[in-house]
Formats: sequence, structure tokens, C-alpha cells
Amino acid sequence: MTSLGSWMNKILIDWGIDPKLANMFDESIIAVLMIALSIGLDYLCQAIFVGGMKRYTKRSPHKWNTLLMKRKVVHHLIHVLPGILIYFLLPLAFVRGKEMLEFSQKICAVYIITAVLLTVNGLLLVMLDVYNAKDTQKNRPMKGFVQVLQVLLFFVGGIVIVSVLIDKSPMTLFAGLGASAAVLMLVFKDSILGFVAGVQLSANEMLRIGDWIALPNGSANGIVKEITLNTVKIQNWDNTISTIPPYTLVNGSFQNWRGMQESGGRRVDKNIYLDMTTLKFCTPEMLDTIRKEVPLMADYQPAEGEVPTNAQLYRIYIERYLCSLPVVNQDLDLIISQKEMTTYGVPIQVYFFSRNKVWKEYERIQSDIFDHLLVMVQKFDLKLYQYSD
Repeated sequence: MTSLGSWMNKILIDWGIDPKLANMFDESIIAVLMIALSIGLDYLCQAIFVGGMKRYTKRSPHKWNTLLMKRKVVHHLIHVLPGILIYFLLPLAFVRGKEMLEFSQKICAVYIITAVLLTVNGLLLVMLDVYNAKDTQKNRPMKGFVQVLQVLLFFVGGIVIVSVLIDKSPMTLFAGLGASAAVLMLVFKDSILGFVAGVQLSANEMLRIGDWIALPNGSANGIVKEITLNTVKIQNWDNTISTIPPYTLVNGSFQNWRGMQESGGRRVDKNIYLDMTTLKFCTPEMLDTIRKEVPLMADYQPAEGEVPTNAQLYRIYIERYLCSLPVVNQDLDLIISQKEMTTYGVPIQVYFFSRNKVWKEYERIQSDIFDHLLVMVQKFDLKLYQYSD
């Protein structure tokens, strides 16, 4: 069977080129022509298949075809075709140059392996996109696991490429890497720790995308935006971004406000400090005045034989007032109590839950409530404690 190199040699000699020069360049010219043919074939396949997929996606934008185009899976897969074509045509081009044939085939094999790796990597990203699109799976981020698969994919692919270039079995290289496992553990320490921590965070549902978390050292306080192999990305309330290693969250402590967000309310826990010198027993006249001036206390009647204090009436009023507000969740704890006296006066603890958990509205609601409670203190002949020299 006549080789392509011999065929080109004959053509060159027929064109009047010196046989020595023809023998020197015939196979190289064939190689260049094969590369040009393969590139042309690649562009043709891209135009037919990738262009066809783009037009189909525009007409019928389904999930899978859109993601396949977005991650360039078809694009990378088409690149395999010219590589395979060149690989099988090279023996027809290089008959005399065995060393050049082997080198060219190695380069071609590396090209094919790289295209396959990029295709598989694109498929992994497509599966990640499909997974993340499901509302039921958003609470279990998979990006860290996909990143581990990507690392393994390119690590194994790199070993295969090296084995092709040095003409050794991949298993021989893997056996050699086993002896240097300690070095590999050191190199990939952060990735390994991040992967293990990511598994713990996900399996135990300690952290989800969208959670509001706060770290004790104040380095992060905001919404979790992304969980990856090596980092947890948090957008703080001042719109800055903090990146925390996952193993830091597992080994240390952090506050997750998810329970509050999923519950029926957000807690309000504040103290009102009364001047101790203004606490006193209520006279019948004081009771009548309070009933007239404070509508919520109009039906108040002390127990038989009981002489209430003005602070006691104030606590009763606070409870009645909070129970009258629709923004206060009555199904959760509502506690009004007097705490141990301090140098700052007598603290009245006001503990309840706001139905509205949005930060801005939550702050407005509790501010309005305490503005009212502070103003109502004087109605009970009480005074707030204020420090003075």
C-alpha cells in the first residue's frame, strides 16, 4: 500500500523538485496538510453540530440542551474528532520517520485526552446546575463534592498524559505516587480538610446556602452565598464578602440564625430600668386614676386583700399591651418579669417574639413598642433610672 508520504514525494519530484529535498519534506508537508484538514473538519463539525444545537436551543430552550451549550460540552466533544482522525492517519504520513511518528502520535493522544477531560468536566458542571436548580436540593450544596470530582478527574487525567509522554503505564506512576503519599497529603491538605468539613456541614445540616451566620470573633456576620471545597463565602450586612475555610466552622463555633428564620418569630429581649425610689404601693386614688388614663387597665381589679405596687401594675400593662399587638406572636413565649436589682435601677425584662423577622421591620417594630412603653412609665407614677453625677 502506497503511503501518503510516498505519494507526496512523487508529486514533488513530478513538479521538478530535487529528489533529496522531496525526500526531506514530503512527510512534513503531508503532516501539515493533515493538520489543516483536521482543523477544517473541526470547524465544519462545530458549524454543523454546535451551530445546530444553538439553533435548536433557541427554538426549544429545554433545561438539558441549554446547560450543555452553556458548559460547552458539545463544543469540547467535537474537538475529539480531528484528534482521532489525525492519530489514525499519521502512520500513513510518516513511514521513514518512526521517531517523528511516535512523537506526533503522543501529542495527538494528549490532545484527545485533554478534550475528553474538558468534556467530562463540562458534564459534571451540567449535573451540578441541574442539581442546584431543584428547590428540594438547595439545602444540600453539592459544589464542594463536584470540586472534589474535578480534582480527581484532572489528577488522573494528568497522570495518564504524563504516562503517554514518557511511554510508561499509568499504574506504574500511581504505584510511585503511593510511596509519596505523605507529600501529596501535605500538598492537598486544605482540600482534604475542606472536603471532610464540607461533608460534615452538609450531612449534619449545620450550614446551608442562604443561612444567616455569625462568628464569635466578628470576622463574618451575614448570609452564606456559596459553599465550596476550600471556602465558605459569606456576604456581610455591610455588603463586604468574607471567606472562611469550612474546617474553621467545624472545629470552632458559629451562630446560625436559621432556626429563628424558620420559626414563628424573632426574639426581643430588653430591659427597662426603673428608678427604685419611685416604686410604691398603689392607693385607691392611684388605681382609679390609672383605670381612667390607661384604657387597657380599665377593667383591672386587684385580688382580694392585695395591695399592688405601681411597678406590678406597669408589668401587667406591658403584658396586656403586647397581647393587643398583632405583630407579637402570642403562640411563643411572652414574659414580663422583674430581675435582680442593679446599680442602674430595677430592671423590668420584656421578652417576646416579633412575627416579622425581616431585620429592618424587626428593628422598627421593637423601637415603636419600647418608645410607647418608656412614655407610659409616667402614667404609673414611675420614673426611669438615669445616671447623674
